[in-house]
Amino acid sequence: MPPRLHSRPPRIALALAGGGPLGAIWEIGALCALEEALGGIELTRLDHYVGVSAGGFIAAGLANGIAPRALCAAFIENRGAADDVFDPRWLTKPAWGAFLRGAARLPLLAAASAWRAGVRREALLHALEPLTAALPEGVFSSEPIHDRLARVFSREGRSNDFRRLASRLTLVATDVERGEAVAFGSPGWDHVPVSRAVQATCALPGLFPPVEIDGRRFVDGALTKTLHASVALEDGMDLVLCLNPLVPFALPGAAARGLPSLLGQTIRTMIHSRLALGMRHYARAYPGTDIVLLEPEAKDAVLQRAHPFGYAQRRALAEHAYQRTRAWLRGNAPRVEPTLARHGIVVRSGVLRDDGRLLIPGTPSTRLGPALDRLRSVLDDLDSTLQCARP
Repeated sequence: MPPRLHSRPPRIALALAGGGPLGAIWEIGALCALEEALGGIELTRLDHYVGVSAGGFIAAGLANGIAPRALCAAFIENRGAADDVFDPRWLTKPAWGAFLRGAARLPLLAAASAWRAGVRREALLHALEPLTAALPEGVFSSEPIHDRLARVFSREGRSNDFRRLASRLTLVATDVERGEAVAFGSPGWDHVPVSRAVQATCALPGLFPPVEIDGRRFVDGALTKTLHASVALEDGMDLVLCLNPLVPFALPGAAARGLPSLLGQTIRTMIHSRLALGMRHYARAYPGTDIVLLEPEAKDAVLQRAHPFGYAQRRALAEHAYQRTRAWLRGNAPRVEPTLARHGIVVRSGVLRDDGRLLIPGTPSTRLGPALDRLRSVLDDLDSTLQCARP
């Protein structure tokens, strides 16, 4: 395709999918690599940001001018201003309100179960069914997410108000009772604080209770779509960069066995297949917009072994995402460079060839000899190039 001539500056959007803490770690590492390797673009000055689940946390930060390296310092390295530093203990506060509401209903529900067992002579499992309504809707409280982010976004130069941001920000959550997606930041929903919208889109069912906003209850936005890039596409973007950390892995036979591995692979497969359908629809429905999707490789053994809600290995995993993204850019340069060039973006090949670049010096994943690092880089480039050459 010939270079695209814009009569105005190109409009560029970034869409970030979810994936729990592991997904956020991967996206931060990948964004740091993109920030260094791409010229002609500032990731904190794009036209539109779309975030879902953990991706909403990062999108809100970028829209507030917090650069990927600053996000890495706060979320991965735990350094920076006190209010900016992410503490995983925020997410482990019990949802006492949900537990108390369930306990308050228990006497009435127990009476209903006793009546079904004694009067109606129902089987025990059927008689105990009313008691399930006393179970809490979430184990942990997500209120600290709202409280902490409200402080972070209230600092000078930032805003917790969608309407005051320099760029458009959309955070998508799911109305659990209507089964429909709601785009916070869009007209009619832009009065909701950004921090509350992040809380809503991150409310994974079962882990966190639904978040009540304007009399409606919201949970994780990924329940309706994986990426919600259509929000940016409908906004008339010229280029949409998409990051998705959840892919089904090509597991060896032994690794694919056991209930946790089976469930994890099933969820990743369902989410990714839905994304694949969405990407094909986007290509047909928005032929005038270039879409670049970046995601982990199916054979990524490091991510396959990582716990989706683990935080202890965040430095090594962020470094891994950073290096793999650099390798992806090197290997896919022949295919990606013309697309990016149409929008004034250049791939800094010199930066990508610098094997000494690290995201976080001293992380376990980088304690390899220089010769082994160079060999891995060459093999990564070769493998990616061969994959691009396949029909």
